[in-house]
Amino acid sequence: MLIPCIDLQNGMAVQLVHGQKRELAISDVPGVLEKFKNYEWLHIIDLDAAMRKTSNARLARKLCFTARSSYGMKVRVGGGIRTVARAVKIVGWKPEQIIIGSAVFRDGKLNLAFLKRLVKQVEPARIVIALDTAKGHITTQGWRRTVKLRAEDVVAQLQPYCAAFLCTDVDREGTMRGANLKWFRSLRNATDHPVIAAGGIKTRREVSALEKMGMDAAVGMAMYKNILR
Repeated sequence: MLIPCIDLQNGMAVQLVHGQKRELAISDVPGVLEKFKNYEWLHIIDLDAAMRKTSNARLARKLCFTARSSYGMKVRVGGGIRTVARAVKIVGWKPEQIIIGSAVFRDGKLNLAFLKRLVKQVEPARIVIALDTAKGHITTQGWRRTVKLRAEDVVAQLQPYCAAFLCTDVDREGTMRGANLKWFRSLRNATDHPVIAAGGIKTRREVSALEKMGMDAAVGMAMYKNILR
């Protein structure tokens, strides 16, 4: 299944290359949502919150509400959810799931204490853990910091605390160089949980290849540039 993404920065829908360089910025965010309205799922990511800069919470909440109520979409919301209180607040927006990333790690290790507190307030079925990876290692803080851990080595330990994993290949994010199917296959083999693949995906053929592995595909740049074929 193909899942479109709306990444928010400075009140706009943006697309970044490697999580650093802004390639696209669209001020008509409701128009972007309208373009994606026929898809079953939508990802809304607050990049500013993820990078500890500011927040697009009001816009993200509005998009979540509109996607669900007007278009019947299922929504995942992520970006900057670092506390249990924040997670509970965003669950109150009524997305199907929230995406937790940086808070899963502390001092280069898994922050299981945080996850245990989280699942007391938010059921695991409503949690997706993001395992973004650059040069083989997990990155956090909006892809600004790297820990030594590898996604394929930690998914088994994280399974009790989530319903799925969102795995982004940051090395290819926004480049449309094609999906790293070998890496995604290694992730698929490492967990029984659903895995959502992201990063570099540019063709329907790649989406189909991921589907055959039992994985969904979260796609950004190729959809915004209308080249997904």
